[in-house]
Amino acid sequence: MTIAIEVDNVSKQFAGLRAVDSVSLSIPQGERRVLLGPNGAGKTTLFHCISGTHQPTSGRIVMFGKDISNVSENARTALGMGRTFQISNVCTDLTVMENLLLGMLGTTSQKWSMFRPVTSDKELIGKAVASLERVGLQGRENEEVKYLSYGERRQLELALALSSNPRVLLLDEPCAGLSPSERTHFSKLVSGLSREITLLMIEHDIDVALALADKVTVLHRGRLIFDGLPDEVQKNADVKEVYFGRL
Repeated sequence: MTIAIEVDNVSKQFAGLRAVDSVSLSIPQGERRVLLGPNGAGKTTLFHCISGTHQPTSGRIVMFGKDISNVSENARTALGMGRTFQISNVCTDLTVMENLLLGMLGTTSQKWSMFRPVTSDKELIGKAVASLERVGLQGRENEEVKYLSYGERRQLELALALSSNPRVLLLDEPCAGLSPSERTHFSKLVSGLSREITLLMIEHDIDVALALADKVTVLHRGRLIFDGLPDEVQKNADVKEVYFGRL
């Protein structure tokens, strides 16, 4: 079994706060792993350590056998890591296509070409159109993003993350702020992703999380307290205590 992401005894310290405390986990290639935990559990900090936004204070992050603990975010993208963010992060005054092309150019040497219009690159345009089709935004290429619904902006962010053909995809609360119908639609998009992509996701909607997950990891106060199957997590005494207090 190939391990896509290995978190090896990782800690992250901010002054007197130990946001992530000696966490270890392994995610096999093609697995869909969901991170759960109450606010302040360390989920997003761990995400940042994996994506390269933060470097761990101690421990290692390994991706497909390569130690990437000190590798930059851009270099991790080049190695096959994509991610979305907790807060919508698109350019609202640009069109859907312009957002996608801007993101795609950032990962290639073409970003340094100032004398060739992007629209002349038929291969790049074709890849952009294909990415939009994957998330259900075909036909919306020329619309300004400010006119999209919040759910459609989330779909665009997913298209941006997928446009680099990632082997590992990190989704940080992708359903946050979505209506019930939008959550259902977005969940279907995620569940339909190829199993060639290893998925790690933070999600507060328990129903969404457990429906998508092959395996669930629960953090509390920076520590890993549960790592197991979705149908086991709701029966675990430690998880119950964290979410509901002592019964």
